[in-house]
Amino acid sequence: MPDAVQAPVLERTLHTVNECANQVSEGSFAKYGLKGSVKDLRSMAYGELKARGLGAQAAQHTIKRVVDAYTTLRANIRAGNLGPQTSKRRRKAESKPLVFRSDAAHTFDDRCLSWNYDQQTVSIWTLDGRMKNLRFVCSAKALKQLAESRKGESDLVHRDGKWFLIATIDLPEPEVFEPKGWIGVDRGINNLATTSDGDNHSGRRLGRYRRWQARKKAEIQAKKTRSSVQLLKKRARRESRHATHINHKISKTVVAVAKRTERGVALEQLQGIRERVTVRRDQRARQSSWPFHQLGVFVEYKAHRAGVPFIEVDPAYTSQRCPRCGHTERANRPTRDRFRCRRCGLAGPADHVAGVNVRARARSAWVFVNMPQPDPV
Repeated sequence: MPDAVQAPVLERTLHTVNECANQVSEGSFAKYGLKGSVKDLRSMAYGELKARGLGAQAAQHTIKRVVDAYTTLRANIRAGNLGPQTSKRRRKAESKPLVFRSDAAHTFDDRCLSWNYDQQTVSIWTLDGRMKNLRFVCSAKALKQLAESRKGESDLVHRDGKWFLIATIDLPEPEVFEPKGWIGVDRGINNLATTSDGDNHSGRRLGRYRRWQARKKAEIQAKKTRSSVQLLKKRARRESRHATHINHKISKTVVAVAKRTERGVALEQLQGIRERVTVRRDQRARQSSWPFHQLGVFVEYKAHRAGVPFIEVDPAYTSQRCPRCGHTERANRPTRDRFRCRRCGLAGPADHVAGVNVRARARSAWVFVNMPQPDPV
């Protein structure tokens, strides 16, 4: 929470550091391509960074940021995340130096940044010297975690006119209890999450919100001005925050119920879902844009933090298999919303049936995962 005097100093410091990072990136790319090491860049750029007013630690962190960025780029290329060697995206990434935004996060270690938890202030290095009594705000729970478990470096970020310090905390591993049962969770487009208990988190309201956003974005895109591009980015960030908020609420509710009832949480394993599942044309954009993976990540980390068992199971035919007689057939699901077994007549909401099947698979999968391993011969 910088005041009117402190904010311009922080802004100038962050902009200068990122300008220096771009300078180091250009020099590294020209001399070493994508393979410059910390030792190489230190000998090449350390003196220039000091001459621009950066302290010793700030210069070292700037160099390391550039090296880490190129290391990440090389890893993405090796993993095929940028496509094959002939792809336009990969050739573009390999043909020019990496660029850091003027407000990109910069790293501060304990020699550049010190915390006073009682007064909720920090002392931080800037180009104008050490800035003391810089206030920060957070929740009481976060303050307790900072005081007890903060470890390592922190990042200073300027985003949408606000300043953030992103700190790392090292929490002890929670003890996972033995589940008395399982909650199966089915993720979908119309119903974002449906549990085996019958709890349904509908996406109808969210769908209206996203359609309204799509219409507004189409209107803004039609103007084709520089300010319209900035406004589109702002709206995209707002929509992303809204989706994240919804996923947090759903995952928090599911994990809280599981902890209270001493059960585990089971999800479908959705890797490659876009290649395996065909949806109607009007639902393709929704399937591609909604962060189903993020919801799974949120459930997993919240369950881990609460000591709740978590497992992912094979999603094959969970919406077509009858949980009572085991009959599996595509005709068991005559519509998207309804399930009716052609053999025994069991009927109900399709997403609820899928959640029950996920729960049943979790029971057997958990036994297999925790089965004692035989002694080596």
